[in-house]
Amino acid sequence: MIHVGLIYGGMSSEHEVSINSARNVLAALRSERYRVTPIRIDQHGRWHIEDASMAMQDLESEARGKHALFSPMTEEREVLVGEGRQGLEALAFDVVFPVLHGQNGEDGRVQGFLQTLGLPYVGADVLSSAACMDKEFTKRLLRDAGLPVVPFLVARQNQQPSFAEATDALGPTLFVKPANSGSSVGTSKAEDEAGYERALTEAFAYDKKVLIETAITGREIECAVIGNEEPQTAVLGEIVSTAVFYTYEAKYQDADAARMEVPADLPDGVAERIRALAADAYRVLGCEGMARVDCFVTPTYEVFINEINTIPGFTSRSMFPVMWQHSGMPIENLVDNLIQLALDRHARDARLKTTR
Repeated sequence: MIHVGLIYGGMSSEHEVSINSARNVLAALRSERYRVTPIRIDQHGRWHIEDASMAMQDLESEARGKHALFSPMTEEREVLVGEGRQGLEALAFDVVFPVLHGQNGEDGRVQGFLQTLGLPYVGADVLSSAACMDKEFTKRLLRDAGLPVVPFLVARQNQQPSFAEATDALGPTLFVKPANSGSSVGTSKAEDEAGYERALTEAFAYDKKVLIETAITGREIECAVIGNEEPQTAVLGEIVSTAVFYTYEAKYQDADAARMEVPADLPDGVAERIRALAADAYRVLGCEGMARVDCFVTPTYEVFINEINTIPGFTSRSMFPVMWQHSGMPIENLVDNLIQLALDRHARDARLKTTR
């Protein structure tokens, strides 16, 4: 039986989304194959070791679980946890499954911690996680590789393009978003100077760096990718939103604000081009394990890569598991494959020399 540490919650604006994703992943980890220890990070950054049966009922409880202190894994594959230096107990994890969205979880920080502990973990490594989380770095790396990205400018607290400068460079309608955030948190559409100033204020509330982008008229198409050296792509999905854009509320709260269409209704040649671009982007950014590549497709079928999520949502309203379901891989098989990819990568990397 494989012992899985399921990490969820986190100090992030997407804390609640992570809880809902973790609930679905936990349900998909079949009891005959996996022993699961839920690990909750609360909104103050404290880590809690949970009881799996209790966590299934109430993942978001702040009053449960023991506080955790970790030390590096021993030769017996044990990680020590406890409330202090005394009374540590061993958790013999085989693999960790982080289901953390946004800052302090999807950005490489937790991945670096797990790597320091010597634990295999699901998803992208430290560098890839950080590069995909920071939308400026994502776009620069993809653009340098010759892949199509939405035109953009970068704003910082002490260096902000005026509305006139931004519209001269990017067009009359803009999207303003934190460089390091997800689920459309802090994102606004700006069509005049007052709206632009409000959008900057909103975005800067979540990040010290803000991305300003051209508003693309077109469809929002998503591609689910899994794999290490050889990525596989699922059938494409389309987000059809009745909101001004695909907001946090449309994604997770308002069932009438958006719907998923899987597979997306696209000509075969266009669909294959998007899947090929998604796999190329996955490789360029060094992704392994899993990612969701989001694109815009114009009425003339011009394709722009929007962003890459290295820990995509697993909620009931999330596209990633739905796209794989329509590709013949139900969520139970999907989590099996992701765990195996994590174990394979760890074994591969363990063969690399660390001494001369």
